[in-house]
Amino acid sequence: MDKYWEEIFRERVSKFTIDHAVSSDAIVVSIKLRIRSGCFHREHSPEAYKLIDQALSTYARQDSNVTLEEHETGPELLVFLAITTAGITLTKSLIDLITAIINARAKGIKRGDHPNDPVELIIRRVENGQEIKEEIILKVDQSDHVGKEQIQTLIGEGLKRLKHKN
Repeated sequence: MDKYWEEIFRERVSKFTIDHAVSSDAIVVSIKLRIRSGCFHREHSPEAYKLIDQALSTYARQDSNVTLEEHETGPELLVFLAITTAGITLTKSLIDLITAIINARAKGIKRGDHPNDPVELIIRRVENGQEIKEEIILKVDQSDHVGKEQIQTLIGEGLKRLKHKN
């Protein structure tokens, strides 16, 4: 990974942790939808971002533990997740939001957004304040249908792998 990007990412996670007073029984995770080529931001994907903004406003009314960061390579959610004896808890509203963002991309392309390259769903975290761990959990083409159950399963499995990744 690029050292400059790593430092920026660590700073973003640290600021989010402080701003949201994340407790010791939670972890901060980045959930990123990244385009491999071209741009996926408001300027090139206005139709998708209309839908993303709607989903985010609905989510914010239900749960305030998330921040949307906009990047040229695609949106990133910084979120804190509770750690329980059963593992890491994913809320229904978070899964709904992630699914809405993924599907907004495909709907935006149908309405004229470009480019239309595939995107990757990635989860990342900073461990011990330094080490960045990343898992690409799904590659999505504009014609792929992605359901909530699939997202919940993939993120849950990805979080388990991140926890054990060295």
